[in-house]
Amino acid sequence: MSVNSPDSARQLDVVLVKAGRTKIRYAAELLFDDGIRLAVRAPWAGDGVRDFGFVRFEGGDVFTEYYWRDRWYAVKEVRDGGGRLKGWYCDITRPATRSGAELVVEDLDLDLWLSADGRDVRRLDEDEFEASGLAVSDPVAAAAAVAALEELEGLARAGGFGALLR
Repeated sequence: MSVNSPDSARQLDVVLVKAGRTKIRYAAELLFDDGIRLAVRAPWAGDGVRDFGFVRFEGGDVFTEYYWRDRWYAVKEVRDGGGRLKGWYCDITRPATRSGAELVVEDLDLDLWLSADGRDVRRLDEDEFEASGLAVSDPVAAAAAVAALEELEGLARAGGFGALLR
């Protein structure tokens, strides 16, 4: 099977790579894969609770994650264990690749948060992005990452990700 071809496997391992190393790997249920965009659903895979101050990710939370093979981001809808929407956490990444039952995504440090009520839109980790040196080592990727963050922020401020995720 080609890296970018869709297939009907129901389970995937999502592998988040950062600076050439696996940051986290977790099992997810494949919801769909149309060859360009795919979505998976997985429980919170982090260790314990991650409290950002504006949102907490914790056991019981469920992430519906949308990835693209032709875009430089991933959008993750976050709900608590009772199904209440917390918001959307967006990772700026290189386009996703899939090989069999493995989905690999390279994190480029920039992130965006959109709260469920749409009032809180915030850029995250711009200092990490700057410190990564990507602008020097791969200026084309750095420019694509910044453009992706700007695109997502524009969508978030213009009413959210509804049209993007349909």
